[in-house]
Amino acid sequence: MPAYLEELTVRLAAGAGLLPDDVRSSHIDYFLSLQQPDGGFAGREGGSDLYYTGFGLRALAILGELYGETAERCAAFLRGKLTGRESVIDLLSLIYGAALVEAAGGIDVFADLQHDWRTSISDFLETLRREDGGYAKGNEGSVSSTYHTFLVLLCRELIERPTPNPEAIVDFIRQRRRPDGGFLEIRVGKRAGANPTAAAIGVLRMLDRIDEDIREDTLDFLCDMQTDEGGFRANSRIPFADLLSTFTVIATLHDLGGLDEVELPEVAKYVDAMALPNGGFRAAALDESHDVEYGFYGIGARALLTLAQTPDEEE
Repeated sequence: MPAYLEELTVRLAAGAGLLPDDVRSSHIDYFLSLQQPDGGFAGREGGSDLYYTGFGLRALAILGELYGETAERCAAFLRGKLTGRESVIDLLSLIYGAALVEAAGGIDVFADLQHDWRTSISDFLETLRREDGGYAKGNEGSVSSTYHTFLVLLCRELIERPTPNPEAIVDFIRQRRRPDGGFLEIRVGKRAGANPTAAAIGVLRMLDRIDEDIREDTLDFLCDMQTDEGGFRANSRIPFADLLSTFTVIATLHDLGGLDEVELPEVAKYVDAMALPNGGFRAAALDESHDVEYGFYGIGARALLTLAQTPDEEE
């Protein structure tokens, strides 16, 4: 089975390649305009960081624009982040960003490292393992997180280091399952969410542990997250949709073979309504601002929807 992020990126690139040229061009210009002088990408406030740079790299990669000077500048930023202790999400952004730059631009960000950096990262990740089988957000955290367990497994796939005792992770994820078919982010949580559920399914998919019972219950839960706007909400208490939840739900429905169980044209209308005239996307209907993260969710969602609604050439 291909690595999770590798397979997703190929799928997103295939869908993005089917978008109209003018749509692609506006979003390409948008993402290129957000690259900072240091080669990285920033959020709505502050300077470049690994988190937002990861989204910029992913967007440029699926749009076929991660090459030449753009890739070289990104690589320079990533090299400047090789030292120091990073969070799991920063580690993932660094490792996956480096993989994208190497695949698209032929640049090895880790070429000058003298030690076995993969083993060092693997050892660090295991310091986050907790007794319940999951992984915490950081060394100081005592509570395992569904989302950060997902991130750790993604990191391990990228560095090609197997996860110790995977069955304990499966047990941890199943303990986060709620009667409504969704999954909790932390054990003491009261309500399942679309994004923790997507992370849980991602973990079970990587470990090849999705059974039919989980599949059916999860599909029911995710379908219930669709709002009258057409997009998907983060949980049942939130009355409006957002682009992050919409992207993760669409990707998860694809993984579960359940895209035909929701109204895809309505989802597409919602995603298009979040698009800005000159490229990029808002996070939600009430959000007037924009950033590279939600730009990625928007173009990613549009790519998945276009791919899903394009007839197979063999049909």
